[in-house]
Amino acid sequence: MTVSNDCLTILQLTDLHLMSQPEGTLLGVNTARYFQAVLAKALSDHPQVDVLLLTGDLVQDITADSYRYLLACLEPLGIACLCLPGNHDDVGLMTAILAGGKIRSDKQALFDKWQLICLNSQIIGANGGHLDAQELAWLDHCLQSHPQHHALIAVHHHCVPARSAWMDTMMIDNSDAFLAIVGQHAKTKLIVNGHVHQVMDEMRGYIRILATPSTCFQFTPLSAAFGVDDTAPGYRVIKLFADGNIDTAVVRLPGSIEGLDLSDKGY
Repeated sequence: MTVSNDCLTILQLTDLHLMSQPEGTLLGVNTARYFQAVLAKALSDHPQVDVLLLTGDLVQDITADSYRYLLACLEPLGIACLCLPGNHDDVGLMTAILAGGKIRSDKQALFDKWQLICLNSQIIGANGGHLDAQELAWLDHCLQSHPQHHALIAVHHHCVPARSAWMDTMMIDNSDAFLAIVGQHAKTKLIVNGHVHQVMDEMRGYIRILATPSTCFQFTPLSAAFGVDDTAPGYRVIKLFADGNIDTAVVRLPGSIEGLDLSDKGY
């Protein structure tokens, strides 16, 4: 990917939970319908975008058809797209299908002044997150190899508490090791994640840590146990400037989400 702008514009969409059939629902919500609506609003709001960043839980029923549906949504846009896995994804299927043209599952993208590093925090068969030794070594290699580039690190699971007790059992379980590495590299400016289905905006030293609403249903913030509410889906726009500064905002669809089953106790 080559972009020579003074400002790099990224749209983060996360936790799509797509089904193999577009009419499929999860917790009563048609996830494909809402993904399409959020994507359309994001591109209408920002017609000049450099990268779509999809930060995991791309699908819910893990089938090739689910990923092919996502590919069919993204390919006609002609926009560079980086996809990384969440706990509901199959890394093999994802990387095989989302691996052509502008739709990629690459682990790094270099620009004039910035690098984007995509990490896999998946623990197979579990909902929580972990960054294994190979993943941490890759991160350190990227940061050491490009010391003049500002860095954005994208990962599915959160590395600092969301302050919801049930959700924080699923944090990256070796966050201390992860944050120790990024803390050694002053050019690391930003960590973005999905998974929490809500907004987070935290600082750890000079590093900003952001989470973004799901494109479908949202988890109730500051909740001791699993809960969802009718807050609208959304996306995050991130503007990365050549001098390392960041401008970001979360934008939601108007109104409340439709069809949500508030009585459901999990998924």
